[in-house]
Amino acid sequence: MPLTAQQFEGLRAFVLERSAIVLEPGKEYLVESRLAPLAREFGYASLGDLLLQLGPRANHELCRRVVEAMTTNETSFFRDAHPFEALRTHILPELVGRRRHRRRLDIWCAASSTGQEPYSLAITLLEHVPEAARWQLRIVATDLAEDILARAREGRYSQHDVNRGMPPALLGKYFQREGDGYRVRPEVKRLVEFRQMNLAQPWVGLPPMDLVFLRNVLIYFSVATKKRILENVRSVLAEDGYLCLGAAETTLGVCDAFQRCPIGKAVLYRPVAQPVA
Repeated sequence: MPLTAQQFEGLRAFVLERSAIVLEPGKEYLVESRLAPLAREFGYASLGDLLLQLGPRANHELCRRVVEAMTTNETSFFRDAHPFEALRTHILPELVGRRRHRRRLDIWCAASSTGQEPYSLAITLLEHVPEAARWQLRIVATDLAEDILARAREGRYSQHDVNRGMPPALLGKYFQREGDGYRVRPEVKRLVEFRQMNLAQPWVGLPPMDLVFLRNVLIYFSVATKKRILENVRSVLAEDGYLCLGAAETTLGVCDAFQRCPIGKAVLYRPVAQPVA
């Protein structure tokens, strides 16, 4: 039975409260396709019966799974090539030069999904940071969904997955064949630390970052939530650091703490200098 308008509005309010994700009107089909299997898994006769359980005393695991089911985890290796080209040709040479005295780079991949983006960043570091073995290189990769993070930590990908963006030369160098798929090699995995994190809730334990990849996630939030997230990013981003957003995202008109910075065919953002007190 299709969702009623009342059921959809109730779910919209629930997801907004738990994750700050905005389910736009017209997404009923998405809700039904993603939550119907969950209803069967938890033993409910219908999707409506599942939604009735999402009250103040709802089962924590059920609530978590419902919110995670409504997140989008589309990703691929070296997705949207232009930011990675900018990283190789401009950003890394600049940051490496500035950080040479301490030999450390910290990167935050703030919507890591199943791991393709943070592992792409790790491979780029290994390929383009001189004397990488002598540097402290760390990528903090965060996502809302625990089950998605578990797949990312495993670092195992199908032939279809690696065909989507991974150059053959890098595949042979940084992956090992395993059955009918591939597993990321240890030297890549050691650079990435996966953490569960809700961007719309208070942030704890993030170190200062030289580069933040926050791609294709702001589009799911309200303007007020986008502004709050961007202001928080500004608080952890180094004064000479870079912010990379998705192609359909911008700080313009949302948060004035950043300035637009075109690099080749990519557009990144840099912090606006803080006024001297």
